[in-house]
Amino acid sequence: MRYILKVQYIGKNYAGSQIQFKNGVETETPTIQGELEKAISTLITDRRNTAENKNRHFKTVFSGRTDKGVNSLGQVIHFDCDEHIVASKFVYQLNEILPSDISVSDLKTVDDGFHAQKSAKRRHYRYVFINRKCKNAFDGDLMRVKFEVDVKRMQKALDYLLGEHDFSSFKSSGTLNPSKVCFIENAQVQKLEDKVIIDITGNRFLYNMVRTIVGTLLEIEGHNLPAEHMKQVLDARDRTKAGQTVSPYGLTLTEVEY
Repeated sequence: MRYILKVQYIGKNYAGSQIQFKNGVETETPTIQGELEKAISTLITDRRNTAENKNRHFKTVFSGRTDKGVNSLGQVIHFDCDEHIVASKFVYQLNEILPSDISVSDLKTVDDGFHAQKSAKRRHYRYVFINRKCKNAFDGDLMRVKFEVDVKRMQKALDYLLGEHDFSSFKSSGTLNPSKVCFIENAQVQKLEDKVIIDITGNRFLYNMVRTIVGTLLEIEGHNLPAEHMKQVLDARDRTKAGQTVSPYGLTLTEVEY
């Protein structure tokens, strides 16, 4: 049977969601996937307690990769298990095993044809940063932008990203997927007191794409450029034309839809 889980995590203590390999060998670097697979395998082994199951390892498939420092409220994974799992009991026990900065919810069974990554229709990301000159002890790991930003201009710049485009200008050099075309369904910015919140929804995202979009917004604001600069960067399909890739700590994968 195939099961899906919704996963929440604080990413700053992990080298991203995906297990890391060096020369084809899995490293001991802590990752979200590594912790989940260890916990799931431990729990199911303890439940069955049979010799044939003693060394069995359960592999997980994520809806998408998140980088070091990126958080999640709605990451989705799937894994296969040949026994019936009682959702409420399994979720409770798994949360007792997992580290304090990782939790799971909403265990469900799905068809064998379901794939956490390939079946996803849209993904929602949120980026939050502080907009004030002075620091505050409760800012946590959020990036602080000292110059005042113009939310109306930021929104106009984001509007140029809506629809289907080649987002090569916003991809990291680490992007392995040759396809650079994404469809951005929604992009909104708002300011609540001294926090700026940027929500972006799309069918897929390139490596570091959201963080580079935010960096380009801040380049526009910091140099008082017109909002149309975003379109010029988009049309250039050249990473050197975009802004810096900003800190990962304000980025959260909020939801994945199927």
